[in-house]
Amino acid sequence: MHRCTVSTGARMAEVLIVDDDLDIADVTAEVLALDGHVVRVARNGEEGLAEVTKRFPDLIVLDVEMPVLTGPEMATRMLVIDCGREKIPIVLSSGVRELPGVANKVGTPYFIAKPFNVSSLRTLVTRAANERTPPRPRL
Repeated sequence: MHRCTVSTGARMAEVLIVDDDLDIADVTAEVLALDGHVVRVARNGEEGLAEVTKRFPDLIVLDVEMPVLTGPEMATRMLVIDCGREKIPIVLSSGVRELPGVANKVGTPYFIAKPFNVSSLRTLVTRAANERTPPRPRL
């Protein structure tokens, strides 16, 4: 697990990044930490669930396609486990063409296509942290 914090201002949100692409996860963590967020990183959905169990983040930036446990599978398990996990906003991040459809199934209004613009990522994470809209899956 990778932890990244930079003291550039007030704590905005605790963000869990779950992505198997180490470069994308690390750059995302650095960008969000520079914005004042406290950031944790997990490399797949299984590690992500373990991190959520340790301490609930304010929101999760979740890759769709990962080994071990995909982003949608992790989101489904969070919803089934319940106990507050179902209320954590999820920002889906992926290069899959059908990302809007995947986001619709997961039930999150927050998604961003890879490769993403850093400014767009910052705006979306800030919006998700402020709105705190939990996923509402469409089965």
